[in-house]
Amino acid sequence: MNHSSVLQVGLYLLILFLLAWPLGRYLADLFEGRVAERCPRLAAVAGRFYRLCGVNAGQDMSWWRYALALLAFNAIGVLVVYALQRLQVWLPLNPAGMAAVEPGSAFNTAISFVTNTNWQGYSGEAAMSHLTQMLGLAVQNFFSAATGLAVAIALVRGFARRSVAGIGNAWVDLTRATVGVLLPLSTVIAVFLVAQGVVQNFAGPTEVSLLQPVEYSQPKLDADGQPLKDAAGQVVTETVTAKTQSLSMGPVASQEAIKMLGTNGGGFFNANSAHPFENPTPLSNLVQILAIFLIPAALCFTLGHMVGDIRQGLAILGAMTLIFLVMVAIAIWAEGQANPLLTALGMDGSGGNLEGKEARFGSVQSALFAVITTAASCGAVNAMHDSFMPLGGLVPMWLIQLGEVVFGGVGAGLYGMLVFAIEAVFLAGLMIGRTPEYLGKKIESYEMKMVSVVILATPLLILGGTAISVLASAGVSSMANPGAHGFSEVLYAFSSAANNNGSAFAGLSANTPFYNLMLGPAMWFGRFTVIVPVLAIAGRLAAKPRLAVTAGTLPTHGPLFIVLLIGTVVLVGALTYLPALALGPIVEHLNLFL
Repeated sequence: MNHSSVLQVGLYLLILFLLAWPLGRYLADLFEGRVAERCPRLAAVAGRFYRLCGVNAGQDMSWWRYALALLAFNAIGVLVVYALQRLQVWLPLNPAGMAAVEPGSAFNTAISFVTNTNWQGYSGEAAMSHLTQMLGLAVQNFFSAATGLAVAIALVRGFARRSVAGIGNAWVDLTRATVGVLLPLSTVIAVFLVAQGVVQNFAGPTEVSLLQPVEYSQPKLDADGQPLKDAAGQVVTETVTAKTQSLSMGPVASQEAIKMLGTNGGGFFNANSAHPFENPTPLSNLVQILAIFLIPAALCFTLGHMVGDIRQGLAILGAMTLIFLVMVAIAIWAEGQANPLLTALGMDGSGGNLEGKEARFGSVQSALFAVITTAASCGAVNAMHDSFMPLGGLVPMWLIQLGEVVFGGVGAGLYGMLVFAIEAVFLAGLMIGRTPEYLGKKIESYEMKMVSVVILATPLLILGGTAISVLASAGVSSMANPGAHGFSEVLYAFSSAANNNGSAFAGLSANTPFYNLMLGPAMWFGRFTVIVPVLAIAGRLAAKPRLAVTAGTLPTHGPLFIVLLIGTVVLVGALTYLPALALGPIVEHLNLFL
């Protein structure tokens, strides 16, 4: 990394932490009910809303009731999004006349947006009506992020509470997350993006005049619309001058804001945040990457406030930041290298690897965006990951495979890192022969069984799905590239699906019956085989008394614990995925440079 890169990354983190500190305190006040106490009128309105919905807001749920509520809520979301896609041809706000989405794609997309994955096997501007984008996809961007936030808060309550049976009320937490956090913040960001030039309207495709007409050749057609041929049987062509272009329009800024803030990632346009209508300026690019990490970073401070020791949150934040800095340094270095295959063709490699990148962002901002979007559970992209250098592509893939705990998705990053923290203190306890403790709660066999389920579930989905796909003819037929890179595309697809990221090595044609059927369940089980055990851990911890700190208690707020936590995260990721990575990006790098 050169001085410019260091300055850009350092300025980004400084702004992020300055914004996250007050937001973290607000989140603690919101979910502990202090905001409602300060605003009795808002509390009264909320109370009437709960009564209208038949919700007993004062009921403290056990972990299994909390989990059932979230599962039912999200299952209904899948049905609604699926129905909107299948019926959009007959529904309003469809100015482009979009047809009904094919069943397999609709199934995959419904699960994708409900699970906060936002994997897109379609082009948004060519497949989804405005109503489907707003009422289906954008609404689930709010609800899926609210689900992750609610689970994180429930787990923190498990550590903070003493000898109680409940971990909160799922319906109240979902409402607070949506109305009290996501809606106001996304509104502010959406207004800012509109000011920067992001599109926000209900218009259909609009014809605009080109600044410079473009000439191209096309087959000349006969009266029946068939290509004309000359006496030699060759197709006759004609030169056409294009003076206009059709541009897709729609409610883009509103979806862009919650797509980033909720770490969702599904773009209105197929080009996602590389599209000038989604991400027009360097300032909009900065705000978007700040939005991705904002709530995950703030939740570290929320943890400290809720457990009564801000140092605990800072330790988690420190571990996340250190891993992030190492990964972003590797990615920027890798993308700063010229591709030897392109330079051999006479291309200028002084600007680094610019294949698949927007020239207005360059290699540094593209690499930074890629690391942020995959460290978080966000699939937004401003460059094509498939075009990255082998080691540059390895970084986002590996960050996803770690469980996206380096800041991570909204809520998912914190509860994922807390699971690793529990494992870290368990390993430390084994070393010194003591019963492990974390945040004043004894870690016993039940918690470790649930931790094992969380840690092993996604590798099983990723590696198992990849193995089946590269052995099945239907899976191999979708690979545009042979060899190591083709394997990387499949491995990335299942890593992204099972860990609910949504970005892709786009050389894989995944909108097929085979991959829709394989990736849909991977997204669902990747989400909820983690959430349910996490809630079980929360319920078990909440029922335990809080232990007093003694001379034998392992400090979990200092540099030693940060190193132990980072080592646990890295070793689990390396040991689990290293053989698969060796078959993909690592061997591709060796083939390219040796």
